Amino acid sequence: MTRKNPTGTSMNTAKSTVRNSAARAAAAGALTAALLGLAPLAHAAQAPAAPTPPPASTAAAAHDAAAAPATLDTLSRFFARDGAVAPARTKPRIEGSAVPVYTLAPEFVAGKANVPVASLDFLASKAVSADGRKASVWTVRTGDAWKVVNIATGDDETRYAAEGGARLSGGTVFREPQIDAWYVQRGDRVLPLDPDATRAIGAKGTTLDRYRERVRAAYGDKLPGSAYAKKGQAGGYGEQDAPAEAREETRAAAKDGGTAGVLGPASVATAAGALVALGAVAVAGRRLRRR
Repeated sequence: MTRKNPTGTSMNTAKSTVRNSAARAAAAGALTAALLGLAPLAHAAQAPAAPTPPPASTAAAAHDAAAAPATLDTLSRFFARDGAVAPARTKPRIEGSAVPVYTLAPEFVAGKANVPVASLDFLASKAVSADGRKASVWTVRTGDAWKVVNIATGDDETRYAAEGGARLSGGTVFREPQIDAWYVQRGDRVLPLDPDATRAIGAKGTTLDRYRERVRAAYGDKLPGSAYAKKGQAGGYGEQDAPAEAREETRAAAKDGGTAGVLGPASVATAAGALVALGAVAVAGRRLRRR
């Protein structure tokens, strides 16, 4: 005879109900845990790849090239080029470590899946003169050595690298040279770091997908191999109509294997190599842009 509990329910039935409820709860819990475990994986599968930062040894080698006596001698003349101070009194020095400078990648603009928003262009070191003026020393690897290919006024590269790291820790700081804009990207977020970037994507930033749509609309027809690139256009105007400086950069880039004004794999720094060499202070003061 089956015993009854005070409510009149069969004890066996009650135990069975409890067991079934516990089993359902356990199954629901396991399913929830499984779904929670899959969520990061699904997000990771959709997240873009991040460019691999250069190793510490690379940054050290780039820094050494920037701090070499020959570079410091060039920096002395660079800081004295306006005649305001004698080269011997500029006493330039390199501050901090060399930082990687990433540039908007053509593969990202083309819409390829799981590619970084930007690729490594060159490494930059901050140079400071005795009177506080700043310059950026660009270094690229040529063969087994790192060499200085450009000296530019200001410290944009190192300054934005620091600012981007503060705003999105672990993010990729990169530039869109066509409009001279700086951003930081991590995961699905892209934030502006300068006024040009703010005008492009707004003060609050945008999603990576929306940023891709914008740059694809702007540069999708200007990628390497496009009719735009084959015409040798620089920044939206034909070479014959371009200012002399832009034509000079275009010729130098073509000589060095790149195309100025076109979103291509050749770095600005490498393209500048034909123009800016150690000691060529007359042309070393420009910030090269691709418009």
